[in-house]
Amino acid sequence: MRRAAVAVVVWQLGFAIADAAPSQVTVDAPPALAADASRIRRIDVERLSDALRRAGLELPPRVQVTLIPDDDPRAQRVPRWFAGLAIGADDIVIFPERVSSYPYDSIETVFRHEVVHLALDGRAAGQPLPRWFHEGTAVAVESGWSVTDQVRLLLATATEPAVEDVARLFESPTEPQSAHAYLLAAALMDELRRAHGAALPGRVAAEVARGVPFDRAFASQTGLSPNDAARGAWRSYRRWTSWVPAATGPASTWSLILGLAFVAFFVRIWRRARRRRQWDEEENGPDPVT
Repeated sequence: MRRAAVAVVVWQLGFAIADAAPSQVTVDAPPALAADASRIRRIDVERLSDALRRAGLELPPRVQVTLIPDDDPRAQRVPRWFAGLAIGADDIVIFPERVSSYPYDSIETVFRHEVVHLALDGRAAGQPLPRWFHEGTAVAVESGWSVTDQVRLLLATATEPAVEDVARLFESPTEPQSAHAYLLAAALMDELRRAHGAALPGRVAAEVARGVPFDRAFASQTGLSPNDAARGAWRSYRRWTSWVPAATGPASTWSLILGLAFVAFFVRIWRRARRRRQWDEEENGPDPVT
């Protein structure tokens, strides 16, 4: 389904794939997005390569990035909450002006996220993987996991969603539902990697590349069905609140969790504002010596 959706978007964008030298990240951007292009060129690709190796994946030998402004007709044909797209074996499209909400908090995050998609597709030899597996791996690999995410997860998993429920959220036409889906998928993949090894995504994708159906490949590597794995993950995250006194009533417990969520939200906003100020200072400072 994900590959079909991307194919439609590629057709809508009229995107032309450009050639690039091996082992190289190239960026194509209009003058108005030159600062964003510069930030992508400064990304530590080796650090991302290390994170991919731990996930059982490999950095693509070449990555071509195209930045598209929101006033471009191609951007207007893509839903507003699409900040980036991974296309084919080595191409990425990014809409920098849309970088504002979970799971993306910077253009660097979008770039790393989409590179993980390219790496997963490469490891699976182009064979289809479920959307929750793709997106959960991308978020877990490119950004890691934090207390903020765990607090939000406690609210998101109140009904113990099955894998099919998470998949349906990705199909929602509204951005809030999509953000909910990313959170759940990332939490599930993070817990699976903790329980079955960090390289789990690569191992499952490699079996799929050999023609093994995804559910069978997943069970081969985990001993569980996706739904059983999801139920185990939600139970594991709920143990994160074991420090709450047993005598605390349900209403008080959820009030406390909501309070923590609000604190975590404002901390995230403050950190984002500080990072933006640092970027502005770097852009307005003296040119580096070359």
